[in-house]
Amino acid sequence: MQLLLSNSAQDTLAASLQVANDTEVSALDLSQVSAIALHFPKFTDGRAYSQAHHLRVRAGFGGALIAWGDVLVDQLPQMRRLGFSHALLRDDQSLDVAQSVLAQFTAFYQGDVHEPDPIFIREQSDAAAVVGDTA
Repeated sequence: MQLLLSNSAQDTLAASLQVANDTEVSALDLSQVSAIALHFPKFTDGRAYSQAHHLRVRAGFGGALIAWGDVLVDQLPQMRRLGFSHALLRDDQSLDVAQSVLAQFTAFYQGDVHEPDPIFIREQSDAAAVVGDTA
C-alpha cells in the first residue's frame, strides 16, 4: 500500500475518479478508469470500505483504489485487506507510524480480497501439498 499525506497528494486525486461515499459504485462505467478515489468524510463512516470491496470483488476493478479524507493510521490494515492500493493520510497522521501499523499484521484468520480463503483452508491446502509431495 502506498502511503501519502493528503496535503502532498493533490496530483494523485486529480488523476482519479473521485467517488462520494454515497455513490452506488455498481452503476459506474469503469471501462476507461485506472484510478478511483473513495472518500472517507469521517473516520467513523465506513461506506467506502463496502465500495472498495464491491469494486475489487464484484466489479473486478484492477486499477488503483485510493482512500482519502479522514484517513487514520489504525484504519490501514483493513483498507489494505479490502483492496485499497493507496491511502492519503490525514495531515496530522505520521507516515512512520502508518508503515509500522501495516508491518504489524502479516496474516489474518479471515479471507480478504487478496487471499479469499480463511487461514484454516490455506493450512489444509498447504498440509495436503506437503503430504502429496512426500508420497
